[in-house]
Amino acid sequence: MNLAIRHITMIKNCFGALNWCRGRDDSDTAEKPQEQVIATKQFTYNSLRSATRDFHPSSKLGGGGYGVVHKGVLRDGTPVAIKSLSVESKQGTREFMTEIDMISNIRHPNLVGLVGCCVEGSHRILVYEFLENNSLASSLLGSKSKYVALDWPKRAAICRGTASGLVFLHDEAQPNIVHRDIKASNILLDENFSPKIGDFGLAKLFPDNVTHVSTRVAGTVGYLAPEYALLGQLTKKADVYSFGVLMLEIISGKSSSKAAFGDNLLVLVEWAWKLKEENRLLDMVDPELAEFDEMEVFRFIKVALFCTQAAAQNRPNMKQVMEMLSKEVHINEKALTEPGIYRWHSSGKMGGSLNETPSSQLFKNKKTGMPHENSTNFSSNDVVTEMLPR
Repeated sequence: MNLAIRHITMIKNCFGALNWCRGRDDSDTAEKPQEQVIATKQFTYNSLRSATRDFHPSSKLGGGGYGVVHKGVLRDGTPVAIKSLSVESKQGTREFMTEIDMISNIRHPNLVGLVGCCVEGSHRILVYEFLENNSLASSLLGSKSKYVALDWPKRAAICRGTASGLVFLHDEAQPNIVHRDIKASNILLDENFSPKIGDFGLAKLFPDNVTHVSTRVAGTVGYLAPEYALLGQLTKKADVYSFGVLMLEIISGKSSSKAAFGDNLLVLVEWAWKLKEENRLLDMVDPELAEFDEMEVFRFIKVALFCTQAAAQNRPNMKQVMEMLSKEVHINEKALTEPGIYRWHSSGKMGGSLNETPSSQLFKNKKTGMPHENSTNFSSNDVVTEMLPR
């Protein structure tokens, strides 16, 4: 009998010890929630200061609406790109870290990898993989000192790779991500000039209080879809529009936000449409391209024009864009409608279109007089009429 009591007592003590351990674990989790929840590598601010030589100006790679980027070298010798965010999120630290953890788990060959972060005091810093050939804006559209001669096969591959990354963000990443700021400076190039989309998670980290222009929208002048710029309507089709502009830059070697064409100072998309109307599309090809596949270039320009149509529902989705860029297809130009244009006025307000109409008329189709908003949704069958033999 005494033996049975002793056994029961021992079992109770074991359960008591187990419960005490569990209770202690729970209290540790409460005291240190980040260590328990967050798997993203965290760097101290001092370690990143050391990696960049106290953020020395000579280590600066670039900057933009979201912050400044410096090249750094970690203690183990790994080169990284260190982005100091210029604004603070309205989120608390734990929520911010949870979002970063989600972004760090999104992996694709055409997305820049997030190595880790620093959330210390008021500092919000992201540490990315370093890409040897900087950005497309620097290599192709920047100063002559940084210019890199990219032949047509490399440019075509950059278009397809960027499209592939956007397909992943729009349709495969969980949750789906609208980038909001597709532009040449956010397309990074590795040692083989393969493209990787950068800053793809920042739109999610800063959904409310980050703007690159002085309006309620976030983005960069020259790339903004008209319905987003003027009406604040953000969908995946806004990224499609920006990608179309990016393609025209890659083909022409000219920046959409800097170059102007003709006596009327047309922006890049307007110029492309004018050349299309005059059957002179190849005139927009970069003079630096000595050799190129004319049929493929024709197809790429037409795809870009489909992406930049004024009405969002007339634009293809990125899966359809990828298909048109990857296969030799004949594209039905009869289904193509005018691009929408959005530009700054001296007053700081946005407005205008191909015909300088008021913003309320931005989507008006010159040929039919009917608003694009009443048109049917884009169908790849409307555009791709036949497969061509390879």
